Amino acid sequence: MRKPFIAGNWKLNKYAAEVEAFCNGLKERFATTDDRDILIAPVALHLQTACAIVRGTPIHVAAQNVYFRGPGAYTGEISPAQLKDIGCSHCIIGHSERRTLFHEQDAMVNLKARALLAEGIKPIICIGETLPEREAERVFDVIERQVMVALHQVKQAHARDITIAYEPIWAIGTGKTATPEMAQEVHAFIRGLLAKRFSPAGADAMRILYGGSVKPANVNGLMAQRDIDGALVGGASLKIEDFSRLITFDKA
Repeated sequence: MRKPFIAGNWKLNKYAAEVEAFCNGLKERFATTDDRDILIAPVALHLQTACAIVRGTPIHVAAQNVYFRGPGAYTGEISPAQLKDIGCSHCIIGHSERRTLFHEQDAMVNLKARALLAEGIKPIICIGETLPEREAERVFDVIERQVMVALHQVKQAHARDITIAYEPIWAIGTGKTATPEMAQEVHAFIRGLLAKRFSPAGADAMRILYGGSVKPANVNGLMAQRDIDGALVGGASLKIEDFSRLITFDKA
């Protein structure tokens, strides 16, 4: 039985006071929750604050990006060891905005994944197709390439530490959402790839999140699907009431 995992990617949002208030509010509500994993991903400036507030609770903190080398002469970057030093447990890599806006390639995602795992940081690897790729019926080709390259040379022993987040790019921030059945079809395909890359048992233990305009109104239908283990949420994670509703998706 895979534990549900609800993650909030705050992207380039929230100032210091807002981060502090949100983290304290989240801690008050979920400090004793043990039947699901909760994660927030603030901007790099506020990671240390978030880690300090939620330390000792079931709430995890992730960075939104990382560099695969360090220490060294890499101005403006943050290393996996530095994330570990302040208490981050996870890091999001391969997000569509990193791929499209900052031109990150599959090979770069792989380097980041391996560097994170070497430091004991758990990567959340984002994958997903564009609207032209879906319309050209290339979804499974794109997903297979992204998964296999991202996991190149990753050892079987690390399988449980990896989370895959399927985010169809055409559904991110657009208000469009893949139907639960559409999302399940791709999630099942991803789990099949993971079984091929690692083992059936390894794949069965790995969590696959769905991302793409997840909100309180549609989370229940998505989470009812067999291979959807959680959500990587953008806009709906910025308000504590909305995010709390997503975390308690099966308890309303």
